[in-house]
Formats: sequence, C-alpha cells, structure tokens
Amino acid sequence: MEWDWAFVWQIMPTLLEGLKITIIATVLGAIVAAIFGMVLAIAKRSSNRLVSRSVGFAADFIRGTPLLVQLYFIFYVLPDIGIRLSPLTAGVIGLGIHYGTYAAEVYRAGIDNVPRGQWEAARAANLSTRQSWIHVVLPQAIPPMIPALANYFIAMFKETPLLSAITVLELMNQAKSIANSNYRYIEPITMVGVFFLVISLISVVALRWLEERYARVDER
Repeated sequence: MEWDWAFVWQIMPTLLEGLKITIIATVLGAIVAAIFGMVLAIAKRSSNRLVSRSVGFAADFIRGTPLLVQLYFIFYVLPDIGIRLSPLTAGVIGLGIHYGTYAAEVYRAGIDNVPRGQWEAARAANLSTRQSWIHVVLPQAIPPMIPALANYFIAMFKETPLLSAITVLELMNQAKSIANSNYRYIEPITMVGVFFLVISLISVVALRWLEERYARVDER
C-alpha cells in the first residue's frame, strides 16, 4: 500500500481533534496527579499509624496494578454502584490517581530533603503546622521536584492511548476509527506515531532545561 498525502490531509482535522483530547486529558490528569500526590505524601507522614499505613498500602496497591485495569474499574464497574462518569472524566481521574501515587514518592523525597533545622526554625517562629508547610517547607521542597514530576507527566502523555479502551476519542481512538472505516492503516497510525514523537521530543527538551535550571539553583 502506497502512502497517500491526499488521504493524510483529509484525515488531519479528525486526528488534530483527537490530539486536542489527548492533550486535555494529559493536562487535567497531571493536575489531579499533582494534587492527589501531595495529599498522599502528607498523609503518609501522619503521626497516626493507621492513617499512614492505610495510605501507604493504598498507594502501593495502585502502583502495583495496571492502569488499564483501573480505567476499566472506574468506567465499567463504578456504574454498578451508581457512580457514572463520562469517558474523559473517568480517564482523567484514572490517570491522575495512578500517577498521583508516583508523584507522592517524588514529594516525599523532596520533603525529606528539607533540612530539619527549617522545621525547628518554623516552630521557633511560632508558626502553626499549616503555616510551616505553606511558608517554609513546600517552597523549598517543590522546586527540586519539578524535573522528576515533569518526567512522570511525559510518561502519562504516552499512556493516553489506553483511554481508547474506555471510548475516549483521543488520538489513537480516532486513528483506529479512521483506519477501520477506510481500510487504510499506514497513514493514520503513522501520523499518531509522528504526533507522539514530536510532542515527546519537545517535552524532553523542556525537561532537560528544567533539570539544568534547578541543578544550577541547587549549586548556589
């Protein structure tokens, strides 16, 4: 089968619409992961052993099960107990929860790297626990974490084709629909690979810039 540029331009609007959904799912999933991961990291540091161990077990369980299984559970099983979500919402929540458990480990490492003297200084200044976290700990812990978090978010972008399993009309799903309708696979599937490659390369360049930037900050 020969490459047909006319067919490529014909299907491009549909692929771009799928790419838009892919990017939206990635960005929203990253926001959910960042927030959920922070909550997990703080909860795991709780002085209450029941809370910290329960959260740790839940995080390990989520990391230890495939993302695809979790997406199926959210989209196909939760409706049985009355929780119905749109495909995109289910996909964003699935991506966010799954990668939030990895983000939690990044947060944990960053928080542990804050010198103990900073905690003591916050207590000496009569700051509450909440104020210590917001004004002392997190401003020092978060910047060095950004490259590692960005790396996970790039991985999340590459996992978005799994959302086609729960009928999200992202890039891969649109490409498969085009291929099945026209019995031409080389153009749509190749274009999917090109889109993912270009965005991944741009993301890698941005990630290296972040790593260099925060490496220079740490050296000061």
